[in-house]
Amino acid sequence: MDPEYGRHYRELYEKHWWWRAREDALVGELRRRLPKSSSLSILDVGCGDALFFDRLRQFGDVEGIEPAAELVDPNGPNRARITVAPFDANFQPGKSYDLVLMLDVLEHLDTPEQTLQQALSLLKPGGLVVVTVPAFRMLWTRHDRLNQHRTRFTKSSFDRVARASGMKIVSSRYFFIWLFAAKLALRAVEAIFRSDPSVPKIPSPAVNELLYRLSCTEEKLTRLLPIPIGSSLLVVGQQIPQPA
Repeated sequence: MDPEYGRHYRELYEKHWWWRAREDALVGELRRRLPKSSSLSILDVGCGDALFFDRLRQFGDVEGIEPAAELVDPNGPNRARITVAPFDANFQPGKSYDLVLMLDVLEHLDTPEQTLQQALSLLKPGGLVVVTVPAFRMLWTRHDRLNQHRTRFTKSSFDRVARASGMKIVSSRYFFIWLFAAKLALRAVEAIFRSDPSVPKIPSPAVNELLYRLSCTEEKLTRLLPIPIGSSLLVVGQQIPQPA
């Protein structure tokens, strides 16, 4: 992650409409898929400074792993529950998890199938992996450069990664549908007015709240519809059972 972006990440996560709406969509997805009374073992891969931990605790015991040490507060209240290390085969926590989250992680990697395979290997039988990634290469903007993305995914391209990693896709859907057109327009503007990427800013309170509510309302109205576009992709998967 760009260092300047990293310094502002907590504020963006807690206040910016996009992060708030994504978090609400994820919590809703988990509530629909997990037992109502849960004491699950949860791993948040790329957890930053435990930014999602508070809301994940309603589902069980949460821990995380974060490769970027500069994103983790050494004196933070959740520091003991975060492993600062790469998420690769060397990460051997000595336990399995009911739920592994990889939220906007795989697009940063040259070999996402290896990282997804590692996540699947840590699941208990019947456990779930929940993944979000940015969608559609045609929506590539300066924001992707700032985030040091390698790619953006479609359902089809993610299917190939899933097959290579041994993941069975339980569900796959696009979200932030309205943002598809907005990012497409932004890409056209950027093609004309070239400049370096800059850290996102939180809009004015009124605009920030409007875009948050728009995104949440769209999520409620469209989550069950097979809409073929969106600026993000949400995938739920499981490990393919090995033959006895």
